[in-house]
Amino acid sequence: MTFPHVDSVSVADLPADFSDSVVLLDVREADEWELGHAPSAVHIPMGDVPARFGEIDPDAQLYVICRQGGRSARVVEYLQQVGYESVNVRGGMVAWQKAGLPLVSDGSAEAKIY
Repeated sequence: MTFPHVDSVSVADLPADFSDSVVLLDVREADEWELGHAPSAVHIPMGDVPARFGEIDPDAQLYVICRQGGRSARVVEYLQQVGYESVNVRGGMVAWQKAGLPLVSDGSAEAKIY
């Protein structure tokens, strides 16, 4: 699935650090998030984005991630329609894990992306 009109980057091209002005928005479901996520990501499930996009600074540099890149591309399309500049992360958290980037979980189990 490709989204030619959606800007995207690979995990290798992501900034080294995230903050209030450089945001990694994880749009996966809560159960996916709990199993493993990027340490500094902001979690807003895809279905909640329309009601909660106001929680994100419109001036922030925004990178959107999901499991493999499909849901996040759709969220990027939506955010662009409501005036947010955002970029899709190609390959999503699967690519993040393959690249050996840090993962944390909300439970006691080792963080892992399935």
